Order: sequence, then structure tokens, then C-alpha cells
Amino acid sequence: MNSHHTRKGFTLIEVLVVIVILAALAAYIAPTIKNKLGTANVNMARGNMAQIENALSTFLLDCARYPDDTEGFEVLLTPPADVEDKWKGPYIKASQLLDPWNNPYQYMAQGIKNPGSYDIISFGADGTEGGEGDNADIFNE
Repeated sequence: MNSHHTRKGFTLIEVLVVIVILAALAAYIAPTIKNKLGTANVNMARGNMAQIENALSTFLLDCARYPDDTEGFEVLLTPPADVEDKWKGPYIKASQLLDPWNNPYQYMAQGIKNPGSYDIISFGADGTEGGEGDNADIFNE
């Protein structure tokens, strides 16, 4: 009788080598994916801001004014008393007034980044003013 034994399965060393290779690949790829996700969120915020700008322009055409700081984006959803007869909204969905991190966009009637116009601001991933990287503030252009 032949005692030739056929091998089935992997040795512990082979499994460990594969795990080390996969861990090295994950360590290399993960920062790249995180960076791309951050860039995608910033681009999405800028796209949302363009939609808000369009809604503000339509509000301006209908009501002959932009919102003031106390009204903010609310005038895009419900008519203010002084222009109720001219208002043809809603001009945007409430969900479009949230940035990619589910924080509300901010409105400044007297723009700092856009003097002579208004600013639309997302405070980034942390939702607070200031910051760097994913937490950096994003303004309309």
C-alpha cells in the first residue's frame, strides 16, 4: 500500500503571509480612499451651493430682493409677509439646504468672501467655523 499523502488546505505560514499582504495593501489604499471621499464631499457641497444660488436668483426675480440675515434660506421654503403676493416658491427642497455632513448651510446677506453679494457657507465635516482639511469652511464662489 502506498502511503503517499496529498495535501489539502493551507499552512499557517501561508495564511499569515496573505494576511500581512492584505494589511499592507489596506494601509496603503485607505488614506487615498479617505482623501477622495473628502474631495467628493467638498465637490458635492459646491454643487449644492450652486443649486441654492439658483434658488436665490429665482427668489430675486420674483420678489425683487434677496433674503436678509434674519430670514436666511427660510424665504426659499415659505413666503415672507412683505412679498407674499409675488412669491412663487418653494424654490428649493429643505433637504437641499443641508451640506454633505447633514449640517445646514449658512447664509450671510453681506458677503465676506463675496463682497457686494451674499455668502453661502458650509462649515465642513466638523460643522464649526474654521478648520483645516475636511473641517475647512467652504464658501460659494
